Parts: sequence; structure tokens; C-alpha cells
Amino acid sequence: MPGKNSWNLELSEYIRQGEPERAEKSAAWQTAIGLQAVDGLTTSDYLLETAKEHIEGGIDLPEAKRRIESYYEQRENRKAVEDGTMEADIVSTRITELLGEKTFQFSPAELQSIHRRLFSGVFDHAGKLRDYNITKKEWVLNGATVLYAAYDSIRDTLDYDFSREKQFSYEKLSAPEAIRRIAAFASGIWQIHPFCEGNTRATAVFIIKYLKTFGFAVNNDVFAENSWYFRNALVRANYNDLQNGVHATSEYLEQFFENLLLGAKHELKNRFLHVDYEKQAEVQSAASETPKCKNCTLEELAILRAIAANPTITQKDLAAAIGKSERTIKSRTVELQEKGLLRRENGKRNGRWELDSAVKDMLGREAPEL
Repeated sequence: MPGKNSWNLELSEYIRQGEPERAEKSAAWQTAIGLQAVDGLTTSDYLLETAKEHIEGGIDLPEAKRRIESYYEQRENRKAVEDGTMEADIVSTRITELLGEKTFQFSPAELQSIHRRLFSGVFDHAGKLRDYNITKKEWVLNGATVLYAAYDSIRDTLDYDFSREKQFSYEKLSAPEAIRRIAAFASGIWQIHPFCEGNTRATAVFIIKYLKTFGFAVNNDVFAENSWYFRNALVRANYNDLQNGVHATSEYLEQFFENLLLGAKHELKNRFLHVDYEKQAEVQSAASETPKCKNCTLEELAILRAIAANPTITQKDLAAAIGKSERTIKSRTVELQEKGLLRRENGKRNGRWELDSAVKDMLGREAPEL
């Protein structure tokens, strides 16, 4: 799904209007609809109209879900083109619901639960671990396949990967170091391929919710517009053909996450990921901009983003916004001021936060004026 599609432009208008509740709903719908591209699916005009009504407050999300599922239940004899939208419409609505929830548990059971909730009634095997071995021909690999985990090792391999990640601390890592770690974890659980179908969408929702535990609201245009790139990057992170000089690389997945989290401007083109594609030096230099604030942690970046959105935000509201304690916020804002990335203007009571200009550039937006 290359470029900005008409549905994305329509939903982006709610974000530009600057109303927080509408913007949050719109971002979730954008991500949900965009993720259908990983399986070559498209949503219907009816889904878009339902999404817009939900964003505008005319209906709540349970009503939106009811309408979409009822729409297809009542139309058993449909044109083929309409039938092709059913999975995309139903799953988009469920992704939007999951992204709006404030609950999350870091475990293989949560991943299974996400898959079950997304695909219940769509796939017979929703939420069930794969019980046979698979191969998939990939365009970026000239028809070759990634070597997926054997079906009888899925549960043990998931438990191992989750256990290692859960024991790991991101506290002292710079953002680029943290991104390398997150990319490795995401590509690892995707390669296990625990489910028969719908793995990329379930993995994406899980990773988005996981990243939110670091204080990030990441359901935005990067996922909405580049979901197919995200899948191809997962493929390239798990494929070796040493005889032909092809090595598994997380470079492309890291670029995706750098755009998502650091405001980098890597050009995310699917053709760059093809095993036969030879990048020109000028393309590489034009496509990539080094993210600023390289020494910031993910937690610090989340604080800076929240402040960029609202320079008058209190430490209490800042703590609520990114899910951290007020004590943590006080410590981090002091550290950010010591690094020269943040300063306080006009005192505690009537003051406002001011970001360093380099931080504003990195975040891709200026702090709004009062």
C-alpha cells in the first residue's frame, strides 16, 4: 500500500484539527487499516464511514464493531470484490479496539490472546499455535522462503525469547541501542511464526502495545503507510543465502523503528529490500538522516514528545501521559535539563517547558505557541 492513500488523507484531517481524542482515535484507525496491506487486503468504503463516525463521537467502538460484523452477516450473497473486504474490515475494527485499551501483559499468552481476538470467526485456528511446518514464497527473496520454526518447537522457543526479553533492562540504553534490541526481539518472534495466518498483524499489534510501555504512542503514519515494508523488513532480518552473498540483516527493520520512534527520515521503499537491489551511494545518503538526540533513552524521548505536544504540561500530567511515576518524571526532567535538551521558563507555577531546537527538529514538529 504505497504512499498516502485517500483513506489516510481523510483520517489525517482529524489529527491536523488538533483535538486530542479525535486524533488518538484517528491514529488507531490509520494503523489498523494500513496493517491490512501486509496480507494484500483492502477495507471497504463502509468501514471508512463507520470509522469517521466513531472518530467524530457519533458512535462508540462497540457499536462500530457491531455495525461492521452485522454488515457482513446480513449479506451472504455479495459480489467478490465486497467479499474480499470482510476480513480487512473486521480485523481493522478489532485492531483499533486493542490499540485503544490500556491493558497489556508481556507474555506469549498475550500474543496468543491478541491473535484470537483479531481473528475469531475469521480463521478457525484463531489464537491456536501452528501444528504443521510451513514455507512462504517471498517477492523480496525471488520466491525463496524464510526458514520458520518447526511447529513442535513453537511454545518452547516463544517462552525462551520472551524470558530473555523480560529479563533485559533498557534503562541505560541509548535510543538507537534500544531500537536494535527491539528490532531483534520483533524479528525473532515473527520468525517463530506461531500461527498459521495473521502473524504479521498480530506481531505488529503486540509490538505497538509493548512500545507503549516505554511511554510511546506509536500508532501513527509510519505503521499506517509502511506496513508492507515492515513485513518485508522482518523477512530480510530472517533470511540467509550465503552462497549468493545474502545475509540476514536487521538494518531495514531498525530504519523503520528509527522513523517510528526517533523521527528519522529514512526512505522506506520496498524495492530497497529486494535481494537483487543494489543501492546507489546517492540514494543511501539522500534516504537517511542521522537521528538527533542519540544519547536519549526511550523513556526520555517519550517525555520530550509529550512536552512537544503540550509545553505547559505539569509533571503530574506528564507522569499520567507516559505511565511513569511523578518521582521518575522529576528525575528525568532534571537530567534532560542538565543535558541541555530541555529548560523551564517562568518558574514552576505559570511556566512552560522549552525544548532545544535540535530536539524540535528530531521530533518533526515545533512546540506549539500559546
